[in-house]
Amino acid sequence: MSLIDFLRGNLEPILVEFEAVARTMIPPAETMSVGALRDHANDILLAIANDMETAQTEPERLRKSRGGATSTDASETLATAHGAMRQLAGFNLNQLGAEFRALRATVLRQWQAAGGVADPLSFEQMIRFNEGMDQALAESIAAYSERMTNARDMFLAVLGHDLRSPLGALSGCIQLLDAPASAPAVRARAAGIANRSVSAINQMITDLLEYTRTRLGRGIEVVPVAGDFGALCQQVFDEARAAHPRRTLTYQTFGDLAFPFDAARMRQVLANLIGNAVQHGDPSSPVTLEARGDPDFVSATVANRGEPISADSMQVIFDPMVQVAKSETKADERPATSLGLGLYIAREIVNAHGGRIEVASTRESGTSFAVRLPRTAKATANPASTSALKPQPRRV
Repeated sequence: MSLIDFLRGNLEPILVEFEAVARTMIPPAETMSVGALRDHANDILLAIANDMETAQTEPERLRKSRGGATSTDASETLATAHGAMRQLAGFNLNQLGAEFRALRATVLRQWQAAGGVADPLSFEQMIRFNEGMDQALAESIAAYSERMTNARDMFLAVLGHDLRSPLGALSGCIQLLDAPASAPAVRARAAGIANRSVSAINQMITDLLEYTRTRLGRGIEVVPVAGDFGALCQQVFDEARAAHPRRTLTYQTFGDLAFPFDAARMRQVLANLIGNAVQHGDPSSPVTLEARGDPDFVSATVANRGEPISADSMQVIFDPMVQVAKSETKADERPATSLGLGLYIAREIVNAHGGRIEVASTRESGTSFAVRLPRTAKATANPASTSALKPQPRRV
């Protein structure tokens, strides 16, 4: 059977095996729907099959095998879209390459098992197929890289915007404090605003440094110490209730909540999750915090009602380098100018404890972020080198 005929007649079994391999090899693929995972694979394979029947000169084939074809046929258009979508889905470049390797290997293995013959025509078709796959991969990588570059530029622009507001407030406060005629009440208010501005700037810089450290492979440092997780939850809950007096917040505890954890880091996680729930949730519905102690795990769940998280956002909600377009902006949604590092850092802190964050969001049940921490948490860093930062809750 020719490879071209095999591709056209066996797309479904090829995609079934490809899907199974991708879910095993590529972490972001584990939670993707069948449609999102298969994405453009079906059409890319058909476009390559069509291209294999097209006459090409040797220089054209050489350029294609090196990913340098200049034509804009269907396979390249689809591959470009695929690369852009994979950046949106939170894939990295290694995972994008692994996906193409899995697709290529699946096709060739199944073709051989179906009776692919070792004759000159078969080898010719296999070479043409590999040329097409190489070109599709190059197109996908180019589109992915372009989107990633744009995301980094946007990230830096948002950082500058977010810093400008507290810096402007700080500058105005300094002028008021320098004015000898300022009333004591005005000076006291200016000092309070200045302190909050400095705290906001410090928090943004801290988040940025921690994000950079994790991207360089160092991870978040935690030092678990025996403590009462329920008491910590109560403290963060009380702070959130004081910060949002017009919102209804509820807190419940169940079971034994004593175990080793890094209190400063987990305060950061809880404050972030509650802050997000308050900001994005329906103002007329309560935000709930529930802490539960089980034999092997201690968990904290923050839930709210409101507009559910979209399927696209669920894939990349912890990735600050991915900007998901929204069809409309509502008053309770995160503004376009926000670094979005809070959830990323929260996940890294939970991972450093050996735990995980699970997200569920439907219109009927609302949105919940559940943190599950093992009772046998271990430190990920030397206590002497750990910075005992205690960030204040802030909008993320």
